[in-house]
Formats: sequence, C-alpha cells, structure tokens
Amino acid sequence: MNTQAHNPACVILAGGLARRMGGGDKPLRPIGGRTILEHVIARVKPQCSALALNANGDPARFAQWNLPVVADSVEGFVGPLAGVLAGMDWAAPQGEWLLSVAADCPFLPLDLVTRLGDAQAQNDADILVASSGAQAHPVIALWRVALREELRRALVEEQMRKIDRWTAGYKVAHVEWSIDPVDPFFNANTPEDLSAAEAFLK
Repeated sequence: MNTQAHNPACVILAGGLARRMGGGDKPLRPIGGRTILEHVIARVKPQCSALALNANGDPARFAQWNLPVVADSVEGFVGPLAGVLAGMDWAAPQGEWLLSVAADCPFLPLDLVTRLGDAQAQNDADILVASSGAQAHPVIALWRVALREELRRALVEEQMRKIDRWTAGYKVAHVEWSIDPVDPFFNANTPEDLSAAEAFLK
C-alpha cells in the first residue's frame, strides 16, 4: 500500500524558546559528536519527499544544512501549532500531507512515515499522532494539508494554542511505538536529558 500519506513533506519544528535548556537553539546542542538536529535530519530525510525547518529569527544559523527555513506566520511565539501552519503553507504546493517532528528528538523511528501512513489508509483520519508508552506526542504527527486555513483561523481569530484542543475537532488516529530499549520520541529538554541521550548512544 502506497498512498500520498506515505510520501509526505516534512517540517522539523525548531521554533521553541528552549527555556529549560537555558535558552538558545536546543537542536544545535551536541550529542554523540553530532548536533541533535543532525540526528533528526538523518532519521527523517529518507522518509519524506521534501524537508524544511520551522525556526524564527536569523535563518543563517541553520545555513549549513541547506534546508528551507520557514518562520511562524503568526507572531509572538504562540506554540507548535504556528510551526505546523508554517509547514503546511510551505508544503501546500507539494502535496496533500505534512509530517511534523520535533527538532529535539534524536531517536525518531525509521518507520515513522510508514506506520503513520498505514494508519491513515486504515482509518481515513485527518491527523495521525505518534504515541509511546501510552503517551501521545502531538507535535510528531501527519497532517492533512487541506486543514491549513482552518488552523490559521483558529490561531488568529480564536487564539487557539493547545494542539489537543484544536485536533479534537477532527478525525485523529494514534499510532503506538514501543519504548524498549529507548523511547523513540525521547526529547532533550534539559542538560540532564542531554547526558541521558549521550549514555544511550554509547
């Protein structure tokens, strides 16, 4: 089975403020001799038709990766939904589906698109959300790009900020991954998380 949901464009969400890491660009912190962002790119690029980075501020700091950098169109650091919208706007000319992933998840599964795409075909869902250890990870999801104007309206007119609150209005399916030997959606939020990721890589 191969649907358009199996070959989406992908946006890596790197627009957060990284307060728990002391500020700065969390994805540029190193683990295992490479930045977290390099680990993310290596894992998702082979799974997608095109790849972009959602980040705010000077895009030159990401120049070495030769990726399109799309900023939030809704100002004020309103959260990951703004990054998803920026990704949808970028992806719209390219296809019907957008994969979003967090820029601080160095162990993303290599079957992420395959399994989300399979679930879309089985459920005819609008949004497919990754889950592990019975916990949903709403920023790691496959989105129907046709929802973008509804998302824009929710962000601008309704000041919608919580992903779960917005997605509740649509057909959502969750896809579960094992957390053994490591949670594939582990995200590095603190210096302690960086140490834990280093330990696992070793």
